Amino acid sequence: MFEQTFRNIDDVLWKEAGCATELDYTEQTSWMLFLKYLDDLEFERAQQAELVGTSYPFIIDEPYRWSAWAAPKTADGQFDHDTALTGADLIAFVNDELFPYLQGFRDRATGPDTIEYKIGEIFSEIRNKFASGYSLRDALELIDGLSFRSQKEKHELSHLYEAKIRNMGNAGRNGGEYYTPRPLIRAMIQVVKPRIGERIYDAAAGSAGFLCEAHDYLRYGPDGQGDGSHLSTRDLEILQTRTFYAKEKKSLPYVIGIMNMILHGIEAPNVVHTNSLTENLSDIQEKDRFDVILANPPFGGKERKEVQQNFPIKTGETAFLFLQHFIKSLKAGGRAAIIIKNTFLSNSDNASRALRKELLQSCNLHTVLDCPGGTFLGAGVKTVVLFFEKGAPTRRVWYYQLDPGRSLGKTNPLNDNDLKDFVARQAGFEDSENAWTVDVKDIDPDSVDLSVKNPNKAEAAPLRDPEVIINEIETLDRESEEILEGIRGMLL
Repeated sequence: MFEQTFRNIDDVLWKEAGCATELDYTEQTSWMLFLKYLDDLEFERAQQAELVGTSYPFIIDEPYRWSAWAAPKTADGQFDHDTALTGADLIAFVNDELFPYLQGFRDRATGPDTIEYKIGEIFSEIRNKFASGYSLRDALELIDGLSFRSQKEKHELSHLYEAKIRNMGNAGRNGGEYYTPRPLIRAMIQVVKPRIGERIYDAAAGSAGFLCEAHDYLRYGPDGQGDGSHLSTRDLEILQTRTFYAKEKKSLPYVIGIMNMILHGIEAPNVVHTNSLTENLSDIQEKDRFDVILANPPFGGKERKEVQQNFPIKTGETAFLFLQHFIKSLKAGGRAAIIIKNTFLSNSDNASRALRKELLQSCNLHTVLDCPGGTFLGAGVKTVVLFFEKGAPTRRVWYYQLDPGRSLGKTNPLNDNDLKDFVARQAGFEDSENAWTVDVKDIDPDSVDLSVKNPNKAEAAPLRDPEVIINEIETLDRESEEILEGIRGMLL
């Protein structure tokens, strides 16, 4: 039922001139979904308060509640077409009254960890792209047909929303920025094994897929088939308020991430809208550290020099700066699983070698999962997953070369079965045709080359990856530029 509603909403958006891409569809669906969710949540809380003889202090003032402007009802519960705004009146209300009112919550909230603050943040980062009040009216009526009043309904909606995020990720060249394949995330979580009471962090959260999957792992069990009944009231409270932490720089993923976490049952997500890399690494204290870090930081980005000054190993590569941030943000004994470009393992520039050396010395890099091409649809980048623990140096590295036995693509994506052998063998670091162990003493101390080289398969020496060559050229250009700037400085 809900699936057809989502299709119908997309049909309405497709006809709307202001919505041209899957990103627009997801953004516009998100703000309407959020307000409908909020209305259902407040209705539920008001009913609970009434049962115990107290009154519920509504977050949203009456004129701005969903039930007042988006879906007014008659006394018998039917949609009230006589009082419902439409056309130009509806657009004027949404743009000139509703959004400014909701944006104001950021200033009125008691703190950033409240749902009030999240309301203000979301509506400060998003705008209504409907130009036609008649199209908006159609979309609102469809959204009103969705319900968040049972766990089963929320669960179904979360799956549909995930599908929408997947479509959005697949539609763009930078798909990996919005969508990390969920089977890969689930395998990473099964290896890291988070526990109730541990703090879990993602500093480049995107659509919050890692945190949502970690929530489902902790609440419903590793196979996702539980009902949460094994958790105590205190466990559930910890899960809600003191488990998941995230940061996201870009506005659209920030909004989508919050909505995704809400649909997965986290009412006031601890997601901060900020660029994690602007934080100086030396300012991170013990209280700021986490037990578990799960992330797919953006690759291919370039950071300005003032951002690079926050890090001991200077590099313009965004993903390498994030890796330094993650190492520093882990508690002693903390575990991490980080997706990164496979070129990180072999790049010969000074920053890459220094970062690999730092990783091996300060952490136990126990596992490297080599992902096949096509894992990230639309991204065109080969990746590896680094699994490490903070606090003890690396003694040996277990490699696993994932081979699904087929080419991956939009019609044949990575699935959970593809990763079963990896998860099973990783538990005992068991070698096989696709898995092998490298002693750290056998790693060249100068190059610190961690390349994936399967000793069980005879391979012709491949041509160097053009991406590696381009990356090295860019790095050498930057280093030359820095040397020239230093010379100019001395001459002046």
